[in-house]
Amino acid sequence: MLAAEISIIEYVTEQNIELLLERFRSLGPLPGILLTFLKSFVPPLPTIVIVGANAAIYGLWLGFLYSWIGLFTGSLLTFWLIRKASDTPFIRRWAAKPKVQKAMVWAQRNGFSFVFLLSMLPIGPFVVINMAAGLTRMPTVSFATAVALGKGVMVFCVSYIGTHLSDFIDQPVKFIGVALFIAASLWLNRRLQAYFKISESTNFTESAS
Repeated sequence: MLAAEISIIEYVTEQNIELLLERFRSLGPLPGILLTFLKSFVPPLPTIVIVGANAAIYGLWLGFLYSWIGLFTGSLLTFWLIRKASDTPFIRRWAAKPKVQKAMVWAQRNGFSFVFLLSMLPIGPFVVINMAAGLTRMPTVSFATAVALGKGVMVFCVSYIGTHLSDFIDQPVKFIGVALFIAASLWLNRRLQAYFKISESTNFTESAS
């Protein structure tokens, strides 16, 4: 298993990904979407490399869109599958692992921020995040919103920096714009978190009465 993961990492370079995307470019957006979609099921795939390659081949905006669609749908499908299979012996054994238990505690305490903030990171245990959220019975709308925004921030930053790397080297001040974008996203996260907390409290009160 470890040897297979190492071989995948060694093969998946930005140059190889760009060659692969160019070869199947006649299929339109499908290759770019499929590669990022697979990230939710093949953890060794490097997010930064794939997102950067999409931006290089399709351009900033289309590359951003295709990467975002793939990551979002992959996360949502993982979340849904785990929710449906949460009572199976295999999932129960997986959920008993210390790393998963820790992730579930974080998700239960502050589900929206947990998913949003970790989705913003270009590297991390994305599969564990999606599965932990599914096991904690986090509302689907809340999860989908957090993933959509978090992945959107991450994919845009990686795509933008990748397609403007020479500009950033010559003019480091341009990083301020990216920092402001991230700060605005964090502010939006706080607002949405408060909204979902109010909504959940209202639903709980109504069901209790």
